[in-house]
Amino acid sequence: MLALATASPFDWLIALCGLHSAAFALFHLAFWRLFGWPRTLLSTTRPNRAVLQIANAQLVWVFAGIALLCFLLPRDLAGTALGRAVLAGMAVFWWLRLALQFVWLRMYHPLVHALSAAFLVGALLFSVAALR
Repeated sequence: MLALATASPFDWLIALCGLHSAAFALFHLAFWRLFGWPRTLLSTTRPNRAVLQIANAQLVWVFAGIALLCFLLPRDLAGTALGRAVLAGMAVFWWLRLALQFVWLRMYHPLVHALSAAFLVGALLFSVAALR
């Protein structure tokens, strides 16, 4: 309890980064069910089916790994050059993901807007964490 009482706001910020990453890991794990994979991918080529599913599985690993770093090593992320570089890398990841949303997923739909908002939240969380 003492650790919680003396934790800096920065530790909470990194915990929020971890929650955001964990949520996206779970979201990407659900892609097979949400999008009916691999059934709905049958109309594309075998290499395209493979690349899409492999890339998604790798994203789950990246998001889960970042979440674990945030939960288990918040002081290292906050207090070292390498940790801040990891946070900055994730900030760039989310800013780029948000920008690409408007290139390849230009749809006027509430769920697409919710995703864009979630990408913006990630970009802001990781940017502030990296720059503090």
